[in-house]
Amino acid sequence: MSIKVIAFDADDTLWVNEPYFQETEHKFCQLLEDYLPQHTTSRELLQVEIQNLSLYGYGIKGFMLSMIETALKVSDKTIEIGVVEKIIEYGKELLARPIELFEGIEEVLKKLKDSYRLVVATKGDLLDQERKLKKSGIEHYFHHIEIMSDKGESDYLKLIKHLDVKPEEFLMIGNSIKSDVLPVLSIGGHGYHIPYHTTWSHELVEHTIEHQNFRQLNDINELFNHLQL
Repeated sequence: MSIKVIAFDADDTLWVNEPYFQETEHKFCQLLEDYLPQHTTSRELLQVEIQNLSLYGYGIKGFMLSMIETALKVSDKTIEIGVVEKIIEYGKELLARPIELFEGIEEVLKKLKDSYRLVVATKGDLLDQERKLKKSGIEHYFHHIEIMSDKGESDYLKLIKHLDVKPEEFLMIGNSIKSDVLPVLSIGGHGYHIPYHTTWSHELVEHTIEHQNFRQLNDINELFNHLQL
């Protein structure tokens, strides 16, 4: 293979993220139990989040705004201001969570850094993702950080052009088939999937992949079975 650049998704690939969101969502749904059952509130929140993606993008701040909008919706705008304050508090707690790297991540980056250009390619809020990277202690391993508003084919082509490599020289590693694998394979790159036990439902796809540039990994260390060092 002629891979020169290895790009990593951040949330739920380098460090824990989605379980924190799910924990916050559970508290939010409990908060609104007087209006709707928790599972129904959860469905309403997902619909609002998806509708707002084009406005707020991905990240905690958009999640906070979507929770407030959902609370107004399910309460028919009768929600008390104290509930809104509680939702804001939940969001701030999310923003203050410590960064929990997955086991073995730093060791893998150390082994790769002298043979490949390493990149972070992640969706989310710019300020929040920059904060996470600084707190993670692994920022110095990366040649380039790309915080993307979305991860479509055009977004990856723009990144690859910036890195001055060909698509076949680019490998993307992440926990989302939808965001980290399919668009990269479509433009001629390599996509490796490392599933995580919790993934946001909007990122889930039922898709069987048969492609010469695709690999399914059970663990980040399996990466070395497919690379030249």
